[in-house]
Amino acid sequence: METKCGCWAFLKRGVRGSCKSSASNHSANTIPRTSLVYDAATETRYLNASNRELCAPNEAHLSSDNPDPAPTDEKSPCQLLQFTFQELKSATGNFRPDSILGEGGFGYVFKGWIEENGTAPAKPGSGITVAVKSLKPDGLQGHREWVAEVDFLGQLHHPNLVKLIGYCIEDDQRLLVYEFMTRGTIPLPWSNRIKIALGAAKGLAFLHGGSEPVIYRDFKTSNILLDSEYNAKLSDFGLAKAGPQGDKTHVSTRVVGTYGYAAPEYVMTGHLTSKSDVYSFGVVLLEILTGRRSMDKKRPSGEQNLVAWARQYLADKRKLYQIVDPRLELNYSLKGVQKVSQLAYNCLSRDPKSRPSMDEVVKVLTPLQDLNDLAILSYHSRLSQQGRRKKKQDGTQQLASAHSKSTRDSPLNTGKQRCR
Repeated sequence: METKCGCWAFLKRGVRGSCKSSASNHSANTIPRTSLVYDAATETRYLNASNRELCAPNEAHLSSDNPDPAPTDEKSPCQLLQFTFQELKSATGNFRPDSILGEGGFGYVFKGWIEENGTAPAKPGSGITVAVKSLKPDGLQGHREWVAEVDFLGQLHHPNLVKLIGYCIEDDQRLLVYEFMTRGTIPLPWSNRIKIALGAAKGLAFLHGGSEPVIYRDFKTSNILLDSEYNAKLSDFGLAKAGPQGDKTHVSTRVVGTYGYAAPEYVMTGHLTSKSDVYSFGVVLLEILTGRRSMDKKRPSGEQNLVAWARQYLADKRKLYQIVDPRLELNYSLKGVQKVSQLAYNCLSRDPKSRPSMDEVVKVLTPLQDLNDLAILSYHSRLSQQGRRKKKQDGTQQLASAHSKSTRDSPLNTGKQRCR
């Protein structure tokens, strides 16, 4: 069945009718917000934790947030396709395990194939390759997040946002159909890392830059998908939130996201701004620079929290290169590393107002794509210069030695002075 969605009211009514209401927004696992003092100790307290959802699992689908998105100038008429559950079941080969692309708080993501001009399933390897995300009934993300994803991605279109093709809402089944992204992890080469960072920055700048901005709220490495050309696209808009408008400076909301990426002031107060996304972007920049995870319990205690560990190195050019991913093997731009480090340091400022906007981030990253001052070339150049100096010194010493020997052997050098 091929159906193009025309009225969001039907979709919203159908989903909201299945949503549970929250009797209370408080639980034993709710993050305390008693202190508004933000310093290094407080930052470590709130960020030095395991990589998990900020909200309690039983609150994930009980948000009191308004799920309705605010329309923006960049939104276009809805062209999403409505699939039947049977169509997606056939497209993914009955959701067989070997077609699983990944798993998250929402549920499993399956690889499937559909016909080019409709919703009908296609044979594997033919038609259009898609990624089908299925909501688990007991998943951390619930129906409201599903609606938010459809609302935002159904109307926001940008080269650095993943394309939502369609959805399925049938009985208790909630599925989303996306364009298939070939690559799922950040590759090693420095040039590709910069390309990915720039693409992700453009995606966030687009969300923040509308007349009615959107705050992504869950920016992290695993939500950056890559195509075959390493073009970055933001995915998973279940936690996206309409930003403040008019004279409002922030949006007050429950605290959700992922430890290690969420801005400390947001964790402590629930006050959400676009600068919350900027902080998260700074964390991802650190991951790109160092090759480390934002939170890694396998590392020594002083290195488990990436931001807390790396901050001391970012502002010191003498120490900076100690934290660069060793897998790059000096195949990175010296100036590029300096710029990225300074940018990450600014994005991670403890004062949200001091953080750059995403438009400013894009301006800083854009010229870094064309830098050719590789560290390995500088290293070889220094070795060559040292070699030439050593060779020159050896030659001088040999010449001096030969001259000394020649002087000793000269018949004029008898060791005696003649008296006239």
